[in-house]
Amino acid sequence: MRLLHTMLRVGDLERSLQFYTEVLGMKLLRRKEFKEGRFTLAFVGFEPESNGSVIELTHNWDIAEYEHGNAFGHIAIQVDDVYKACELIRQKGGEITREAGPMQGTNSILAFVKDPDGYPIELLAGR
Repeated sequence: MRLLHTMLRVGDLERSLQFYTEVLGMKLLRRKEFKEGRFTLAFVGFEPESNGSVIELTHNWDIAEYEHGNAFGHIAIQVDDVYKACELIRQKGGEITREAGPMQGTNSILAFVKDPDGYPIELLAGR
């Protein structure tokens, strides 16, 4: 068994694709419209789906905004240097919600960024 993808519902697919590809550096792996169902699926990731987990961005054409509720936590992405990653994300227009620094009580360096729909993404230093 292996983890294939995590699905996020997004209000504006083009805005989300711009964030995940241009700000975070993922690639658009595939995209398909389902006209009868009035939705589009777009899969983004750092590597092909056959090699790793990806994110499925689901855009329901008639819904522009979602309530996140309080059960979802965050998506985590490993980076070489959390401080540099924050700097690059900020330069590309991304919103840092927790600056890079150590996690309380540990030596782990982390930061948080928010995607265009408000989903939190944790940046963790490589292990």
